[in-house]
Amino acid sequence: MAEPIEATTAENKELTTGETSSVSFDSGDFLAKNQSTIILIVAAILVGTLGFFGYKYYVNEQDTEAQTQMFKSVFYFEADSLDKALKGSGGNPGLEQIAADYGGTPAANQAHYYCGVIYLKKGKFTEAIEHLGQVSFGDALVQARTYSLLGDAHLELKQYDEAVSNYKKAADYQPNKFFTPGYLMKLALAQELNNDLSGAIASYNIVITKYGDQGDAADAKKYKALAEEKSGAAK
Repeated sequence: MAEPIEATTAENKELTTGETSSVSFDSGDFLAKNQSTIILIVAAILVGTLGFFGYKYYVNEQDTEAQTQMFKSVFYFEADSLDKALKGSGGNPGLEQIAADYGGTPAANQAHYYCGVIYLKKGKFTEAIEHLGQVSFGDALVQARTYSLLGDAHLELKQYDEAVSNYKKAADYQPNKFFTPGYLMKLALAQELNNDLSGAIASYNIVITKYGDQGDAADAKKYKALAEEKSGAAK
C-alpha cells in the first residue's frame, strides 16, 4: 500500500487559510497607489456635470433677458417698421444686436430669423442669407419656411444650385398638404432656371399626383406641359 504523500507547507497554508499562491487583487492597495488619479477623474466628472447645468442655467437666464428685450422689436416688425425692428429705437436694442449679444439662446435664433426676413424684404439678399443660415428650429413649419426663404434669397442672386438645394430641403422637411406644394412649385421654377427640365417636370408631377386636391395642382399641370415642350424642343 502506497504511503500518503505529505502536503507541502504552501499546500497546507492553502487548505487551512484559503489563500492561493497566485497574486490576488488588493483593492486597498490599488486605491492607495492610484489615489491622485481617482481624485482627478472624480473631480473632472463633477466639474463637467456642474458645468453642464451651470451652462443650461446661464442660457436660460440669457434667453429670458433677450426675450424681454426683443418684445419691442417684434412689435415693430409686425407693424412693418423694419428699420426700428432691425436697429432698435428708444433705447431698445434691435434684432441684430440681440442676435449678436445672446448667441446660443432660442431668442437669438428667433432674432436671426426676423433679421433674415427683414433683409429679404429690403432686397439685401446676401445679408438675408447670413442671418437665415444661422437659424435652426425644431418646429416643422418654421424650419421648412426658413429653407424656403433661403431658397428665395439665392434665387434672387441667381445662385440656382443653392436655391434648388434649399427648396428641396423645404419640400422634404415633414411634408404636408398646406405648404409643401408651394415649396415644390418654387423648386420646379429654380430647376427650370438651372436648366434642369427633367427635374422640374418631376417636381411638378409630385404636386399633381400627391397634392392634386390643392390649388397649386392646376398650375403644376400647366407648367409641366410647358416644361415638357421645352424639353422636347431641346432634344
